[in-house]
Amino acid sequence: MAMRKIQVQGVHHITLMGADRQTSIDFWEGLLGMPFLFEQPNLDNPDDSHLYFDPGDGRLITIFTSESREVDGRRLDTPAGQVHHLAFNVSRASFLQAEERLTERGIRYTGPKDRGFMDSIYFKDPMGQLIELASYRFEPPEGVRHAEVMIEAHRIRTARGASHIEPIDLADAIEAIVARRQDSLSADRRPRDPYPKKK
Repeated sequence: MAMRKIQVQGVHHITLMGADRQTSIDFWEGLLGMPFLFEQPNLDNPDDSHLYFDPGDGRLITIFTSESREVDGRRLDTPAGQVHHLAFNVSRASFLQAEERLTERGIRYTGPKDRGFMDSIYFKDPMGQLIELASYRFEPPEGVRHAEVMIEAHRIRTARGASHIEPIDLADAIEAIVARRQDSLSADRRPRDPYPKKK
């Protein structure tokens, strides 16, 4: 029998080890704005509680909490095979306010960092897990996912020999996707200059 894939269809949830209940609520909802949806015992360890938050896309971030666990914000070790960081999407407007809102709480952060196709700010949660706030530099065409633009931009940047995706690659990728997906009555869709030149 031939091997077949187990096809995933998105992240169902991510579960982290949190501190105490209130610290966890204060961080995930009180700082990052994730609505606190429900709580139940950790069914594998009833001494812990299991808190569920919505990160904004209807999926779940869940936190195991324990009143005996103390806040320890030192950066966690990240050997091979361990989680390095979690990145959350924020709008451009929220990204531009992030530094001010982290500073007003005394939270240390790095960034903003230019990633070519996005901008990033990094900081730690109360237990030392590295968190990234990421803001795309582009809006995909209607009905197109960010991933489709990214793979097209990757192909364009490798064809031009660049080390990473830059804004020109994103713009060209969006143009190419629209040309493929949206029909036109024009027989010739090449770029043109509509302004007559003075003689």
